[in-house]
Amino acid sequence: MAPTPTPSAEPDDSPDTYVGLEAGRAERLARERGWPTVRVLPPGAVITMEYRVGRLNFEVKGGRVARAWKG
Repeated sequence: MAPTPTPSAEPDDSPDTYVGLEAGRAERLARERGWPTVRVLPPGAVITMEYRVGRLNFEVKGGRVARAWKG
């Protein structure tokens, strides 16, 4: 049986630090801090809810991050 792969560690970073930032700046900062996947979403977007290690989600309203969460 093949070994189960170990997911890479997420950056030691709080999603709350992105709330209020301009969306483009927040995305660049997240990538600089080591997030391999950054998902920018409009309010009320229909999204999949599976948890993905290394993904940071931004809900953007009026060009600014209104909410941010891992997975």
